[in-house]
Amino acid sequence: MKITFKGKHIEVTDAMRNYIEKRLSKIERHFDHILEVIVTLSIEKNRQIVEATLQARRALIRAEEETDDMYTSIDKVVDKLERQIQKYKEKYFQKPHPGSERKGLVDEGINVEDSESDKIAKIVKTKRFAIKPMSVEEAAMQMDLLGHNFFVFANDNTNKVNVLYKRKDGNFGLIEPEF
Repeated sequence: MKITFKGKHIEVTDAMRNYIEKRLSKIERHFDHILEVIVTLSIEKNRQIVEATLQARRALIRAEEETDDMYTSIDKVVDKLERQIQKYKEKYFQKPHPGSERKGLVDEGINVEDSESDKIAKIVKTKRFAIKPMSVEEAAMQMDLLGHNFFVFANDNTNKVNVLYKRKDGNFGLIEPEF
């Protein structure tokens, strides 16, 4: 497992590196499919923030915590990663068999209403990432692991880019493009 450390407004000391490596080694014992972990430590006023992004073979798991102590933030992030990995393992190894119905996925379109606004929205952040082919069920699991409300992925059945999103009623919606 490769661990990359980044510091924002803080120098990552050897003691911090060793502590994080020791804590993450416990995760690796329970889940050996981890390829890389990117740990970002930052300080903003009195907040000690730790972000960790764990890349496994077929999953991307992210956790973030902030406290007034860096080591407490590290502990909380590792605990959160452990819970998410356990959740991932339970879902991944209990996948439905081919031909079974999709549970919780809604095959609906989206109604978009145009609204007039005096303010002009601007793009303040651009994010780039590799899109991997996966099933809708895998995308739902990945979205849940990341804690996002939507997830962009390449559908392995259609080879097209799809968007999976969480609806207000708790179900999922799937956007499939037509060309």
